[in-house]
Amino acid sequence: MKSILLTILAAPVLLGQQPCADLAKFQMPGMAITITKAEQVPAAAAGSVRANPAAPVMVPVALPSYCRVDGVIDQRTGVGGKSYGIGFAVTLPDNWNARFLFQGGGGLNGSIQMPLGAGAAGNNPGLARGYAVVTTDTGHQGAVFDGSFFADQQASLDFYYVAIGRVAVLAKEIIAQHYGRAPAHSYFVGCSTGGREAMIMSQRYPSYFDGIVSGDPAMRTGHSNLGLAYMEAAYNAAAPKDAEGKPLPAQLFSDGDRKLIVGALLKACDEKDGLKDGMIFAARACDFDPASLSCQGAKTDDCLTPRQVAGLKKAFAGPQGIYPGFPYDAGIDDQSFIPGLLRKVVIPVAPPSLRTEYDAEKAAADLAADANSRLGDTTATKLSTFSAHGGKLLFYHGLSDPWFSPLDTLGYYEKMSRENGGAEKVQAWSRLYLVPGMGHCQGGSATLDSFDLLSAVTDWVEKGTAPDEVVATGKSFPGRSRPLCAYPKHAQYSGQGDPNDAKNFACRE
Repeated sequence: MKSILLTILAAPVLLGQQPCADLAKFQMPGMAITITKAEQVPAAAAGSVRANPAAPVMVPVALPSYCRVDGVIDQRTGVGGKSYGIGFAVTLPDNWNARFLFQGGGGLNGSIQMPLGAGAAGNNPGLARGYAVVTTDTGHQGAVFDGSFFADQQASLDFYYVAIGRVAVLAKEIIAQHYGRAPAHSYFVGCSTGGREAMIMSQRYPSYFDGIVSGDPAMRTGHSNLGLAYMEAAYNAAAPKDAEGKPLPAQLFSDGDRKLIVGALLKACDEKDGLKDGMIFAARACDFDPASLSCQGAKTDDCLTPRQVAGLKKAFAGPQGIYPGFPYDAGIDDQSFIPGLLRKVVIPVAPPSLRTEYDAEKAAADLAADANSRLGDTTATKLSTFSAHGGKLLFYHGLSDPWFSPLDTLGYYEKMSRENGGAEKVQAWSRLYLVPGMGHCQGGSATLDSFDLLSAVTDWVEKGTAPDEVVATGKSFPGRSRPLCAYPKHAQYSGQGDPNDAKNFACRE
């Protein structure tokens, strides 16, 4: 009898669980819902499931048996006879931990990603831990940067903010029907577009989630694209020209020049955190100036021409007062899917690539006059309703992100702090982590990009444990760990102990 009682107490969330197939008939007042699939998926061993059907990365841990429900909200025919509807997928694990996790999207969305909950979760995705997870295409189908849906007003609104609000409500109802009880706690985690969606949840739907994690947020893409266009123009203006006077930006910096720049940057800033390790943690103290590399005579391998120096400084400074520049960081020369900022800038929706003069003020004025382009911006900072109900909000941003400046996210966080009672008060419910060397959401040759903010926000919400620091590891430095410290602090080496062990570092301003 005692063992039976203990078993019941250990698994209270399973007592009212309904068969997965029953969800094929799920309906909800106020929503036109079509369930296209409701099927039980067997447990899977570690390394046997793709995190993304289009990518070779495998889920590194075992997954439990779960019920997967796919469906569409508000199917309709829109502009040009194109079919629209808010697609969604929910995974409902047998070992449910009474928590709900909304997995944010990426790019312009357009497809339903596997509801895994892997973002900012280290190597242990939410589904594996027992979270019920939902994802959505936000109302349209198409390639990741296919913006044709913007021709349809409702599809635009769905992408910007409507779809995630409706899917959040729907997912909670599906969870409640399947398990016989509502989630005890709800979380949202996303990066890039998902980071923007996370901010939307805190700003437009402040009562929906207890904990939110926003990574490298695409919070105002009109301005970030403007900033990258400004950088591109600065590079083009400084680059050599062909016989017709057109710039050759690929010839602005040689491989040797880029190596020289990064080397000088590390020499100036690497050891400010107490350790020479190829990473810049004391970013606020970094005082690297490209002018230190300026040739005093003819160009050599050990210096840059005045034209190169001027172009570099202008590019990283950004259009002052319009969009912040980018920090000098160890990953600015990375070669990856999204090249580092010393390499050719890649802009999803690019302005004319040969432009050498760019009127940033006019471009900013055009943005200000175009209300449609700002519908998805997430710049609202007064979050009293979210914070008052106990909500916790974490931000993270790679310091080598070549798409969205981490200084823009920092600027938002500082403004939000000022408008919500000051930094000390806001740190009771929000933290920001700047990740050295990390590119856009992940990756980088000089970074530790694996960290578990899902556990951090969960523990803060449910246990009151404030995440002053979160331990990070990464493939770039096997065997190394460092604390990611909540802004404005950074990881500083104590001067004693194994320099590859996070416990020998302290968070300091």
